[in-house]
Amino acid sequence: MKEGFKVPHTLVLLLSMMLIAYIATWIVPQGFFETTTLDNGRQAVIPGTYTLADTSTHLTPMDFLVAIPRAFAAAQDVIFFVLIIGGVLAIARATGTIDALIGRLLEKFDHKPNLLIFMVVFCFAMASGAIGTAGEYIPFVLILVGLCKAMRLDAMTAVGMTIAGYGIGYGVSAFNPFTVMVAQNVADIPVYSGIELRLAIFLPFVLIGFHHVWSYAKKVYADPSQSLTNHLPCPLANHDEQGYPALNGRHKLILLGLIATICTAVWGISQKGWYLYELGAVFIFWGIFTTIIGQLNADRAANEFIEGVRDLASTALLVGVARGIALIMEDGQILHTLVHAMSSPLSHLSAELAAVGMFIMQTVLNLFIPSGSGQAYVTMPLMAPVGDIIGVNRQVAVLAYQFGDGFSNMIIPTNAVLMGIIGMAGVPYHLWFRFCLPLIGKLTAAAALVLVLAVTFDYGADVQPKVDQANLNATQ
Repeated sequence: MKEGFKVPHTLVLLLSMMLIAYIATWIVPQGFFETTTLDNGRQAVIPGTYTLADTSTHLTPMDFLVAIPRAFAAAQDVIFFVLIIGGVLAIARATGTIDALIGRLLEKFDHKPNLLIFMVVFCFAMASGAIGTAGEYIPFVLILVGLCKAMRLDAMTAVGMTIAGYGIGYGVSAFNPFTVMVAQNVADIPVYSGIELRLAIFLPFVLIGFHHVWSYAKKVYADPSQSLTNHLPCPLANHDEQGYPALNGRHKLILLGLIATICTAVWGISQKGWYLYELGAVFIFWGIFTTIIGQLNADRAANEFIEGVRDLASTALLVGVARGIALIMEDGQILHTLVHAMSSPLSHLSAELAAVGMFIMQTVLNLFIPSGSGQAYVTMPLMAPVGDIIGVNRQVAVLAYQFGDGFSNMIIPTNAVLMGIIGMAGVPYHLWFRFCLPLIGKLTAAAALVLVLAVTFDYGADVQPKVDQANLNATQ
């Protein structure tokens, strides 16, 4: 009997995508937009300036191979943050704190898994929507995996509630400084304008995410064989419910230290512009604090840290390779060609269809430009004037960008944070794709409806800038 199709390893999938991108650089016409430097020092494309490159840049096989270590260098902030978190959490596990916390949470949520799932999705969406948290969720993954396992759920449920909150928070954010603020600045409309609609749709979209995760969790709870991950090893040691230690004074001090660490990270992000290097530093400090309070000797702490890092080496590898896909396209000068090719047809659609088309375009481009702010600088200078011509207000164009960037973050393999989270939980990408694709479909349908209604009711007309139609026509 013939063996059925076997999904390749995630690393094979990513390298295959890099190879496809490399081949595309030999086939797709190479070109670029002219760019201008904005007041904040970032580069943004200039509409109407796309030209084919005078000379083609053909990448050699050596360029392809060199792109892999270059991708590791480009993604080093996420890679090292993941490794640091793995090491520090291993120290915390050695003190018994994580097991004690899981036992305590079980007392509260054992018979209310639906409440746990809703709270995680809602709170993570709130945090992502407010201050753009993403990689900061990685430390919670192992705790949620252990908790779900003890509640007769699985690792997929833990990852589902984490990423659903993260992606939906970015997609419907009211004031994310890394997406909303940047896109509205580039589109030349007041920062944080149109907030009423984004606040109004926040809860309905969160409920879509909650319903999807809970529907799956109910099936697993009733029949563990329905789990997509029941054949995979759990990243945490096996425990019976009676095997969890009591939450003692030392454990509580360590958890207070974790809360203080997270609060410090949030303050640093919002007030000092910190990102993953600084966040890694504060978690290292928490690891030292945990070692002292947990009364671990230095050698034991060092061994635990190294073991935790070793466990996440494969995750770090995937994060690095994922960055290489965009790197190849940038080197081969085809990224702007794709943006130009996808944005040009929008000017021939009705306003309602064009708004949905903008959303789809942003979704596809997020595969190649996984940075939210980077995508805004490349696409919003094009979407704003196209929208002006066909009757899509710039506020609607920004909303389409948010939907496309945020929701697709939950499924694209070039998203380093996604790869870090599923790697931490031991969930292969192809299984996560199978779980997440229906959720993406639901969110896409809801987003398309919101965009059509936004165009119909002239959302953003109050802040739409007056534009020179002659200049707009010149961009076409």
